[in-house]
Amino acid sequence: MVNSFDVGFDMNAALRATLALILAGGRGSRLMNLTENQAKPAVPFGGKFRIIDFPLSNCINSGVRRISVVTQYKAHQLIRHVQNGWGFLRGELGEFVELWPAQQQTDAQSWYLGTANSVYQNIAIMREHYPQHVLILAGDHIYRQDYSRLLAQHLKQEADLTVSCIDVSVEAAKGFGVVGAGADGVIEAFVEKPSDPPTIAGRPDRAYASMGIYMFRAKFLYDVLERSAREAGAWDDFGKDVIPGLIARKEGRVIAHRFEDSCVKNPNNAEPYWRDVGTLDAYWEAQMDLVAVTPSLDLYERGWPIWTYHGQRPPAKFVFDHDGRRGIAVDSLVSSGCVISGATVRRSLMSTDAVAHSFSLIEDTVVLPGTHIGRHARLRRAVVDQDCRVPEGLVVGEDPAADAARFYRTDKGVTLITAAMLEKLAG
Repeated sequence: MVNSFDVGFDMNAALRATLALILAGGRGSRLMNLTENQAKPAVPFGGKFRIIDFPLSNCINSGVRRISVVTQYKAHQLIRHVQNGWGFLRGELGEFVELWPAQQQTDAQSWYLGTANSVYQNIAIMREHYPQHVLILAGDHIYRQDYSRLLAQHLKQEADLTVSCIDVSVEAAKGFGVVGAGADGVIEAFVEKPSDPPTIAGRPDRAYASMGIYMFRAKFLYDVLERSAREAGAWDDFGKDVIPGLIARKEGRVIAHRFEDSCVKNPNNAEPYWRDVGTLDAYWEAQMDLVAVTPSLDLYERGWPIWTYHGQRPPAKFVFDHDGRRGIAVDSLVSSGCVISGATVRRSLMSTDAVAHSFSLIEDTVVLPGTHIGRHARLRRAVVDQDCRVPEGLVVGEDPAADAARFYRTDKGVTLITAAMLEKLAG
């Protein structure tokens, strides 16, 4: 694929002509009980953030300042978060973050049937903003990307559609939409979750997986979706229908973009970092990535900040310094408002306003906002949901059968604890 961004025209004007749509309407059922009361993009991540803050921050840092968040499933917390934290753009300068709730805007009067259908149902609103380019993003991935570099390649190669792709192993590619592209970046094949993925030329053990990030020429996008709506067998999803259909028809100029060309990397780690946190194991693993000495996704890097709404909270507090009762946290992230009161925290993430009471032990665990861990509790390899009250003496992570009987335990041994589960346990 090509790797050149000397486009020779006004990138600022191109960015101003770009409309970003963040698709944030999905439930995220594979996160199990974490999404019982909120959409996946609203789930807390990294101590003080929510998942949607990552694509939103990428937009702002890239210079894309016309952004719409498309919502559907249990969107109240997501809407409140975006309203509280993302209202700083200047409308008089043509900047905005708009919320587009599902409104059944077509004659079919259906809820969103897929990613492409959610965009199609909002075409009338999109046209009101007169974009030349439409950037379509998932609201549930963790990564840093400079979308201006994606747009630059899109323009340089005169593409109708550019698909952002990440280099993965062939085995991992079986769970994604996989791109087969020539040396010039033109996509020749697109296969959804193939058993035998097309590989990268000269690298038979690697493949390019679609990241669910698409840059469209606006008129091309409108034409494709409106024609699809008129025909039998509508294209409701970009990965399953639209892109394979375009390739099969040889319609439009469809280009692959390498994520490594636009990824904002940790200067101390060369790996391009992108995680789909769609399962509980993936969610836990991505949070554990953050506690590494040199994390691939470095939240302390000031050059590409992750913005969010965060209430005014006091600093984290560590109390008691007696043998057997010492408030300590090692290889961990401890957020503002936390109190580590005579407890031991190792390789864990304590989110805003979490409290660990005396003699408790927390290891390899994600504790979400507002949760209190009772005295003498021992938690290992767990995710503890928001506002839980973990009872005194509870032990999780030492007896797999007991964990599975009381809570939700994944095949990889991560235990999810929610307030409803604890209430049921208390009888």
